[in-house]
Amino acid sequence: MQNPNLTRRRMIAITAAALGSAFVSGARSAGAGEAVRWHGAALGAQVSMEIYHPDRAEATRLVGSCLLDVRRLEQQFSLYRQDSAISTLNRTGILVAPDPDMVALLEASLTFADLTGGAFDPTVQPLWRLYADHFSLERPDPNGPPREQLVEVLTRVGCRGLQVRPDRIALAHRGAAITLNGIAQGFATDKVVEKLRKAGLSTTLVDMGEIRAIGPRPEGAPWRVGLADPDRPGALTETIDLVDRAVATTAGAGFRFDAAGRFTHLFDPKTGCSPSLYRTVSVVAPSATEADALSTAFSLMAIPRILDIVAARPNVQARLIDADGRMTVCGA
Repeated sequence: MQNPNLTRRRMIAITAAALGSAFVSGARSAGAGEAVRWHGAALGAQVSMEIYHPDRAEATRLVGSCLLDVRRLEQQFSLYRQDSAISTLNRTGILVAPDPDMVALLEASLTFADLTGGAFDPTVQPLWRLYADHFSLERPDPNGPPREQLVEVLTRVGCRGLQVRPDRIALAHRGAAITLNGIAQGFATDKVVEKLRKAGLSTTLVDMGEIRAIGPRPEGAPWRVGLADPDRPGALTETIDLVDRAVATTAGAGFRFDAAGRFTHLFDPKTGCSPSLYRTVSVVAPSATEADALSTAFSLMAIPRILDIVAARPNVQARLIDADGRMTVCGA
């Protein structure tokens, strides 16, 4: 799973104009209305929205309403905030009368954990703590934490120790903790898209850490999204078209504990190690929640197993780039 304290950007909306920190009006498109764009920070990432609506005032109101929802989700899922619901759960081991969105996201997390045979696992936060503490030492062992410490921490990892009910969330093991940053940005993206769809919008690009398109661009062309190269700042590995789909990208190079890059923010919950199977994994899926979770899980999985999962999931595609720059595409 991904380092819960850092973002993993690598996607750029190629067609979007440079965005400021406030609302910016754009050119009017026949039938779709004027573009209203917003850019800022939320959920530990740079986020943006580009929507088209015939009434600019209403479009601006909708963007503001979506941002209020995202701030509310931050209060639930952010590990940066000591007063968030997830921080409270990690500190006390229990949440009573949890927010329905927290329950929904944890239930989705457990579903993806089951689908991926445990590769996706929200309970890996103790591994982050272990590696962060080890590599903050004055002279850390470059081979990582002592084996006995790793074995002990792994006893706190595993979804069987996470109990989720509408009225109560609990961690069964002392010292257990969760992170939702391998799925929360996708979930927030989907919540925004859901609100905009209900408002009747049919031409929108939403980026809340993961990207999802509603319909095509106003002129009918697909949205063009660039997938950033984690090893070359400012460069792209490729561009893809999006219409009514989402994309999420995960890369181990997003954060490295050590200079050699042997230990990254991607943790195998079975071994506690950081595999380096791929430079990047991008997943295109109907929802950003699914794309987010699967891009995290697929980073830890061999191609035959990825092919099995993609074959069973409608409209899902995985794009894998290995250490030598070769791309493998799984799914249509």
